[in-house]
Amino acid sequence: MFDAHTLAIIFIGLMGLSVILYAVLDGYDLGVGILLPLDNDEHNDRMIASIGPFWDANETWLVLAVGLLLIAFPPAHSLILRELYMPTAILLISLILRGVAFDFRAKAPFGHKPTWNRVFKIGSLLAALSQGYMLGMYVMGFEKSGAAIAFSILSALGVAAAYSFIGACWLVMKTEGDLQQRAINWAKRTIWLGVIGTIAVSVVNPWINPTVYERWLSWPNVLYLAPLPILCMALFAFSYAVLNKLPKPQDRSCWVPFVSAVAIFMLCFFGLAVSFFPYIVPSQLTIWDAAAAPESLTIILWGAIVVVPIIICYTAFAYRVFWGKVDELKYY
Repeated sequence: MFDAHTLAIIFIGLMGLSVILYAVLDGYDLGVGILLPLDNDEHNDRMIASIGPFWDANETWLVLAVGLLLIAFPPAHSLILRELYMPTAILLISLILRGVAFDFRAKAPFGHKPTWNRVFKIGSLLAALSQGYMLGMYVMGFEKSGAAIAFSILSALGVAAAYSFIGACWLVMKTEGDLQQRAINWAKRTIWLGVIGTIAVSVVNPWINPTVYERWLSWPNVLYLAPLPILCMALFAFSYAVLNKLPKPQDRSCWVPFVSAVAIFMLCFFGLAVSFFPYIVPSQLTIWDAAAAPESLTIILWGAIVVVPIIICYTAFAYRVFWGKVDELKYY
C-alpha cells in the first residue's frame, strides 16, 4: 500500500495528532482541576459539571498516542518509557486519583466531599507536573545532569500553568456570573506564566541542541519559521486584551480566549515538531530507525483508518450535545 518511508511519516503524523488533541482536550480539564478553589462548593460543582461529559473521553487520545508509539515505533517506546519510568508512574497514579475522586466526591458522605475535592485537585496538578517534567526531559535528550533536571522542573511548572490557562479559558466560555469573573481573573494571571514558559523553552531548546539551533536560526529557515513565535506572542497579547474586556453583554466573545489558547497550543506543538523531526528520540532515533516492519504497519494502518475517525466523530458528537453554558451538576 505504502513504502516503509511513507508509513513511518503517516504514523508519526497520527501520533502527533493524538498528542496535540490530548494536550488541548485533557489539558483544559486538568486545568479546571488545578483551579478548583475548595472554598466555594457551588463553584466546585459548576467547574466539575463543565468537564463532566468530556474528561474521561479526553484521555482516549493519550491511550491512542501511547498505543501508536508501542506498535509503530517499538524501540522508541522502550527507550522513552525506560527513561521516563517514574514520571510515567506518577502520571498514571494521578489520573487514577482523579477518576476515583470524581465519583467519590458525589457518593461519599457529605462531610468527605471536601477531601475528595482536594484529591481531584492534587491529582490534576500532579498529572500536569509529570507531563511537563516528561516534556522537559524529552527536550533535554534524557540527560541526567543538574541543568537538565532544572529545565525539566521549569517545564513542569510551565505545562501546569499552560493547562491552568486553557482551563480558565474553558470556564470563561462555559460559565456565567461570579464563577465566570473568577475564571477571567485566573486566565489573566496564568497567561503571564504561559508567556514566560513559552519564552524559556524557545530560548533553551536551540541553546542546548545544535541541530535545533541550525534548523531555526539558519538562513533561509529563520525567514520561514520566525512567524511561529511572533504569532504565538501575538495570540497571548490578543487573548489578554480580550479577557480585559470580558464579560460583554449577551456574553459575546466568551469563546475567543479558549480558541486563542487552542491556537497557542497548536503553534507550540508545531514548533516542537519542527525542532525535532525526523527524530522521535532527540539525537538518538529517527522515525525510520524506530519504525516497525512495513508489513505490520500496513495492517495497523487499516485499523487506524477505521478507529481514528470513529474516535473523532464520537468526540465531536459529545461536544455538540453538551455545548453551551454549564447547568447544575447532576449525577445519575
